[in-house]
Amino acid sequence: MANEKIPLSYKGHPLRRKDNLIYYGDMADSHIILLQIQETKPVGDLNVASKVTVQLQHTATDMKSRDRVVKRSEKDSLYAAIDIASVWLERALSAR
Repeated sequence: MANEKIPLSYKGHPLRRKDNLIYYGDMADSHIILLQIQETKPVGDLNVASKVTVQLQHTATDMKSRDRVVKRSEKDSLYAAIDIASVWLERALSAR
Protein backbone atom coordinates (compact mmCIF):
# COMPACT_ATOMS: atom_id res chain seq x y z
CA MET A 1 0.00 0.00 0.00
CA ALA A 2 2.92 2.36 0.59
CA ASN A 3 3.96 1.98 -3.07
CA GLU A 4 0.48 2.80 -4.33
CA LYS A 5 0.36 6.27 -5.93
CA ILE A 6 -2.62 8.36 -4.90
CA PRO A 7 -3.30 11.05 -7.52
CA LEU A 8 -3.59 14.66 -6.44
CA SER A 9 -7.18 15.87 -6.57
CA TYR A 10 -9.23 18.93 -5.70
CA LYS A 11 -12.94 18.72 -4.89
CA GLY A 12 -13.11 15.18 -6.25
CA HIS A 13 -11.45 15.86 -9.63
CA PRO A 14 -7.87 14.90 -10.52
CA LEU A 15 -5.10 17.46 -11.02
CA ARG A 16 -2.20 16.78 -13.38
CA ARG A 17 0.73 19.12 -13.97
CA LYS A 18 3.14 19.27 -16.91
CA ASP A 19 5.58 22.21 -16.70
CA ASN A 20 3.43 25.36 -16.59
CA LEU A 21 0.18 23.57 -17.52
CA ILE A 22 -2.25 22.14 -14.97
CA TYR A 23 -5.10 19.91 -16.14
CA TYR A 24 -8.09 19.76 -13.79
CA GLY A 25 -10.71 17.08 -14.39
CA ASP A 26 -10.99 13.68 -16.01
CA MET A 27 -10.48 13.26 -19.77
CA ALA A 28 -13.27 10.65 -19.74
CA ASP A 29 -15.76 13.43 -18.82
CA SER A 30 -17.28 15.87 -21.30
CA HIS A 31 -15.24 18.87 -20.09
CA ILE A 32 -11.86 19.60 -18.54
CA ILE A 33 -10.10 22.71 -17.23
CA LEU A 34 -6.71 23.85 -18.51
CA LEU A 35 -4.79 26.20 -16.20
CA GLN A 36 -1.74 27.81 -17.80
CA ILE A 37 0.72 29.70 -15.60
CA GLN A 38 1.75 32.75 -17.63
CA GLU A 39 3.90 34.63 -15.09
CA THR A 40 5.47 33.96 -11.71
CA LYS A 41 6.97 36.20 -9.04
CA PRO A 42 9.41 35.30 -6.28
CA VAL A 43 8.02 35.15 -2.75
CA GLY A 44 10.76 34.14 -0.35
CA ASP A 45 12.39 31.02 -1.78
CA LEU A 46 9.45 30.09 -4.03
CA ASN A 47 8.16 31.26 -7.39
CA VAL A 48 4.42 31.93 -7.07
CA ALA A 49 2.00 32.22 -10.00
CA SER A 50 1.01 35.84 -10.59
CA LYS A 51 -0.88 35.42 -13.88
CA VAL A 52 -2.90 32.30 -14.73
CA THR A 53 -5.10 31.64 -17.76
CA VAL A 54 -8.15 29.42 -17.12
CA GLN A 55 -9.92 27.59 -19.98
CA LEU A 56 -12.98 25.35 -19.82
CA GLN A 57 -12.63 22.92 -22.74
CA HIS A 58 -14.61 20.12 -24.35
CA THR A 59 -12.76 16.81 -24.37
CA ALA A 60 -14.18 15.72 -27.74
CA THR A 61 -11.34 14.63 -30.00
CA ASP A 62 -13.24 15.33 -33.22
CA MET A 63 -13.23 19.11 -32.61
CA LYS A 64 -10.46 21.54 -33.56
CA SER A 65 -8.46 22.70 -30.55
CA ARG A 66 -9.61 26.32 -30.86
CA ASP A 67 -13.26 25.19 -31.05
CA ARG A 68 -12.91 23.16 -27.83
CA VAL A 69 -12.60 26.27 -25.64
CA VAL A 70 -15.95 27.07 -24.02
CA LYS A 71 -14.87 29.76 -21.52
CA ARG A 72 -11.65 31.63 -20.89
CA SER A 73 -10.48 33.93 -18.10
CA GLU A 74 -7.30 35.32 -16.62
CA LYS A 75 -6.63 35.44 -12.87
CA ASP A 76 -3.88 36.98 -10.75
CA SER A 77 -3.23 33.92 -8.55
CA LEU A 78 -3.40 30.16 -8.74
CA TYR A 79 -5.92 30.14 -5.87
CA ALA A 80 -8.32 32.44 -7.74
CA ALA A 81 -7.85 30.39 -10.91
CA ILE A 82 -8.57 27.01 -9.31
CA ASP A 83 -11.53 28.53 -7.45
CA ILE A 84 -13.28 29.65 -10.67
CA ALA A 85 -12.15 26.46 -12.43
CA SER A 86 -13.94 24.25 -9.90
CA VAL A 87 -17.19 26.20 -10.35
CA TRP A 88 -16.99 26.10 -14.16
CA LEU A 89 -16.21 22.38 -14.20
CA GLU A 90 -19.04 21.46 -11.83
CA ARG A 91 -21.54 23.48 -13.85
CA ALA A 92 -20.36 22.01 -17.17
CA LEU A 93 -20.48 18.44 -15.88
CA SER A 94 -23.89 18.84 -14.25
CA ALA A 95 -25.40 20.20 -17.51
CA ARG A 96 -24.90 16.86 -19.32
